[in-house]
Amino acid sequence: MTNLSQTKYGFEDFLLRSGKLDTTKTGKLSILSNGSGASLTDTLLKEKILDEEELAVLRAEYYKLPFIDMNKHVVDKEVLAMVPQKSIAMYQFVPFAFDGRTLKVAITDPTNLTSLEALEFFAQKKRYIVEIYLTSLSGFRHAVSENKNISLEVKGVLQDIEDKQRQVAEKNVKKDGVAATDEKVIIDAPITKIVDVIVKHAIEARASDIHIEPSEHDMRVRYRIDGVLQNSLVVPKSVHAAIISRIKILSNLKIDETRLPQDGRFHIQFGKTSVDFRVSTLPTVNGEKAVLRILDKSTGVPTLDELGVWGKKLAMIEDNLKKSHGMVLVTGPTGSGKSTTLSSVLTRLNKVGVNIVTLEDPVEYYIDGVNQAQVRAEIGLTFASGLRSILRQDPNIVMVGEIRDAETAELAVHAALTGHLVFSTLHTNDAIGAIPRLIDMGVDNFLLVASLNLVMAQRLVRKLCEECKKRTSVSKDLSVQIRKELEGVDPAEIEDLDFTDMKIHEAVGCNACGSSGYKGRVGIFEVLNIEKKIKQLMSDKSPMSQILDEAIKQGMVSMKQDGYIKVLRSITTVEEVLRVTKI
Repeated sequence: MTNLSQTKYGFEDFLLRSGKLDTTKTGKLSILSNGSGASLTDTLLKEKILDEEELAVLRAEYYKLPFIDMNKHVVDKEVLAMVPQKSIAMYQFVPFAFDGRTLKVAITDPTNLTSLEALEFFAQKKRYIVEIYLTSLSGFRHAVSENKNISLEVKGVLQDIEDKQRQVAEKNVKKDGVAATDEKVIIDAPITKIVDVIVKHAIEARASDIHIEPSEHDMRVRYRIDGVLQNSLVVPKSVHAAIISRIKILSNLKIDETRLPQDGRFHIQFGKTSVDFRVSTLPTVNGEKAVLRILDKSTGVPTLDELGVWGKKLAMIEDNLKKSHGMVLVTGPTGSGKSTTLSSVLTRLNKVGVNIVTLEDPVEYYIDGVNQAQVRAEIGLTFASGLRSILRQDPNIVMVGEIRDAETAELAVHAALTGHLVFSTLHTNDAIGAIPRLIDMGVDNFLLVASLNLVMAQRLVRKLCEECKKRTSVSKDLSVQIRKELEGVDPAEIEDLDFTDMKIHEAVGCNACGSSGYKGRVGIFEVLNIEKKIKQLMSDKSPMSQILDEAIKQGMVSMKQDGYIKVLRSITTVEEVLRVTKI
């Protein structure tokens, strides 16, 4: 364990030598401290001579410890869970990093011998090397607050379960017979509360998904926030089956079926917010895993501009929205924001004189004036069968949630050729990939040429937190990389950017963003406009590389290029762009 030491003179003298205090102030402080019985550090804070972080930095220097600002440091909840919550609260030290051998721990008071002894005992017991850092009290509180909130709520419920199980056991000693029924009744209520807590914290954290995952000895809960999974909670394996059963009851699933995957949904009212949950269960070697997709029905539909579609891309989309027929496709992997983009487009087209009919799985955004239907495969309402029915509803505009098979693809193309404006999605890596994908599905090349108007590919990147993002210079290598990537981009798209003194922003982390450095997401896009020259190349069955070259000549900006433009506009980071554009 790191040895603590201090300078050869007292802290008051150290403050004088550091230039933070003059002799007049120290004399006054000594009088105030002696008169009130408060410590020198408490008096410094009370008199507002130093703030808490400044004082912690000076104390770290005095005790020859490294300082860490835990207000800006993201703590992995698995590392935090290495030390019991009771010990963290009692001794005020918090683990924040672990590499398999060395555990880094932040303390608030290097003079607290009890805390240091407890830490040393813990290190010896676990055979860890411990590195001690100093942090402020507010930094310590911030580091444990997010984990503490949900953990304490669940911990209290788990204690209730243990107490009630003990009561049942005692009762059964006196009276045999109804143990199982009694135990089920008294445990159901606490389990309901645990599920409520998990759901509540997910909504408050702006999570899009909840993952409930059993392991050999426990069960963990993870939230997907801004596209990234984060650990939230670990509970004993003993409550896993009951939690899954509660979720199944809410979703109208079969409780006794644990060998097969099941899908369901349920709805809750959270304050003034109406929230739907799509539930999927999967049997694993350690028990059933459940994923809950969160669909906030009260969320308004963002505009294309708010989604990050700007400049020439927006102009191309708007031109195609004016057409009376044809097909517009949005491509990308699951969770890339395709449904949100299509909902934004439909909101833009939604007028009294237009009949818009959609077939979705599920309906994520509710749009007044749009006739929205939901796929119900279990009763035969699929994308293909539903699309046939929609075409008998006299629609002007049709939106099919996804083209999954040859039948749906054929029907969508047929609808686009018979006077309907058709919107749908595909799973391809880029915009150009939609062409061979539809041909592989069996769509005739000449029909595709006649029907396809535009393809837009997209990904979602995390937005930098406006409260804490930090301006920084670009390295020479990165500068060369960005310049090379943006070669050939229409100058009108990047005329507001300064390439002579290139500056970007980096993620830092603060209370507003949960110490991640990011808050919210924005899209990066590429738009393939199927113009005359591209239609001719498609008719000639030219290689995709040739079609792509022609699209670039016409000014198509790739997703990666759009990402770098948003990096230079201080919206996101290079790391985020590279994370989502790697194939």
